[in-house]
Amino acid sequence: MASPRVRIQVCGPLMVEIDGERVESRVPGRQGRLLLDFLVLRRHEPVSQPQLIDALWPADPPGAAGTAVYSLLSKLRAALGYGLLSGRGDVKLALPSDAWVDIEAARAGIHSAESAQALGQWGRAWGAAQISLFVARRGFLPDEEAAWAVPVRHELEDMYVRSLETYAAAALHVAGAELPTAERAARELIAAAPFRESGHRTLMRALATQGNTAEAIAAFGRMREVLSEELGVDPSPASRALYENLLTAQVE
Repeated sequence: MASPRVRIQVCGPLMVEIDGERVESRVPGRQGRLLLDFLVLRRHEPVSQPQLIDALWPADPPGAAGTAVYSLLSKLRAALGYGLLSGRGDVKLALPSDAWVDIEAARAGIHSAESAQALGQWGRAWGAAQISLFVARRGFLPDEEAAWAVPVRHELEDMYVRSLETYAAAALHVAGAELPTAERAARELIAAAPFRESGHRTLMRALATQGNTAEAIAAFGRMREVLSEELGVDPSPASRALYENLLTAQVE
């Protein structure tokens, strides 16, 4: 029997698609979602029942926690079908080798984007950064305080900023119709990470390249004000050099 085609989205709203059929509505409630997310994130290793109990009830597990986990696993097996959830003792989510999982695609995307940026392959960086950016924007279980979810949220927050930085830079270098994209991405990056000077510099370059040199100079002033008031520092030499070039209309 051929392996099923599986797509799973754990960032943002849950989505589970098996051979073209959406099945996430069959996942049993909030705890079923937590259980599935936990198993997806650890799909390359078996997970013990104590680990599952701790993942679902980190502070105050019920007296019959083992029975509750067994019941949730049974419902999740029925929801997924195809024998994707293996094991009666330790449990493992046995996804096909070509299964698509959004957070894994995002990790590969940001690695590819930053590698392409380092090589000056701006078209490839532009495409790859979009993959990680779209996933990172959705976040992960924002209302859950489980300890295992927190590092994933932090990873996505960092990935979001890195993806924006790469996407904005790539759009700037692709130029043409992508210059407004570079400007929007740079503004989004500044809102997310106001002390990250790369976002300010990309915005300045995007504005100047579009013929808005005065606005680009004003953008430097706003960056200088933020850094001075919040951190008590001046812009870096790279930012000051760009500003001086803008003053003489010599954009690098």
